[in-house]
Amino acid sequence: MTVWANWVGNQSFEPREVASVSTEAEIRELVAAAAAHGSRVRTVGTAHSFTPIVETDVLVDTSAMRGIVDVDEQRLVARALPKTTIGDFGEPLWERGLALANQGDIDTQAIAGAVATATHGSGRRFPSFSAMLESARLVDGTGQLVEVTRQANPDELAALQTSIGMMGIMTELTIKVAPAYLLHARTDIMPFAEVLDTFQHDIDAYRHYGLFWMPPDESARLYNLEGAGADDCVVKRYLEVDDATRIELEPHRRIDRAYRIYPMTYDPNFHEVEYFLPLERWRDILVEMRRLMLRWHPLSIYPLEIRVVAGEDAWMSPNYHRENLVVSISGQPGAHYWPYLRACDSLFAEFSGRPHWGKLHFMTADRLARLFPRYEDFLEMRHRFDPAGVFLNDHLRPLFG
Repeated sequence: MTVWANWVGNQSFEPREVASVSTEAEIRELVAAAAAHGSRVRTVGTAHSFTPIVETDVLVDTSAMRGIVDVDEQRLVARALPKTTIGDFGEPLWERGLALANQGDIDTQAIAGAVATATHGSGRRFPSFSAMLESARLVDGTGQLVEVTRQANPDELAALQTSIGMMGIMTELTIKVAPAYLLHARTDIMPFAEVLDTFQHDIDAYRHYGLFWMPPDESARLYNLEGAGADDCVVKRYLEVDDATRIELEPHRRIDRAYRIYPMTYDPNFHEVEYFLPLERWRDILVEMRRLMLRWHPLSIYPLEIRVVAGEDAWMSPNYHRENLVVSISGQPGAHYWPYLRACDSLFAEFSGRPHWGKLHFMTADRLARLFPRYEDFLEMRHRFDPAGVFLNDHLRPLFG
């Protein structure tokens, strides 16, 4: 029996069947058969989710469906197969004078998974990958091939953009791209108090902004953040530049093509929780998170990561019609970290925190109904695309069944 596990090993299961596919016809046949026999079907990107969203009876492996199909420089869009990674877009787009408008610090996720879970980068003018989706082809819960476009099916697209794989298996995605650009990246170590003084200016002035705060001295080594100690922040600020030759670089400064600047190297020895909180409350949130994490040491030894992200129209995106402060915390593998994570969740709830769908969270259907204004509309749309619940599993059914 094949055992599937995610990238950090906190989720694993034994699917009844692993089906490798390379065509839409194969996916249609699999889904139709599953629907007829009452089986569940899920697909997997690159196993970067910390939640059990992949667990299923029939696990569909789309590894053969990878690559960029077409690039339209005039419309600023690129068509890609579902297993195409974020990193795969870098060189081919650059050769056409284009780039992804934004991305996070891991570039190995599959584009279909990144879109479906509202995976994101940073910057208050830039939404998640969900918002980049312009159209998609997918196999729905009856085995039918469906095409959803922004122009013809705006509501369907708004539901599909962050659907966690519950409306179907995407076979081709068209995403919005941008003209190619260079980034000037600077990394500084700053005391927490100084970050509070400069935060509002920095999120307005820089294209991208993010930080890691260290509770104790030993936090920095967990993410290879050299030179930072207790109550320090490692602050990352990026500006777009036109001409790299005119800038004299200082230590901890880099200029390069955007897709080379974004990625970081991680040793994935952590289990992550990430919530999205209203950006206008940033000061209160940062102060309260620092206070909470200092109380919970040593369970809170991992750095606190903070980013900002723009609002968007995807119904189940945590950024639906709201600019957010993104708060990421981690639990240490092998430790009983749940009381600490639940304490953080209680604080996030005070600020109407919405979850990242690929990270650990404590959501219930009642909470989702309060947090997402289009929740009921999404349930109706999900049911229309998958009336038998083929794409649900034990984790998703209580939330969206």
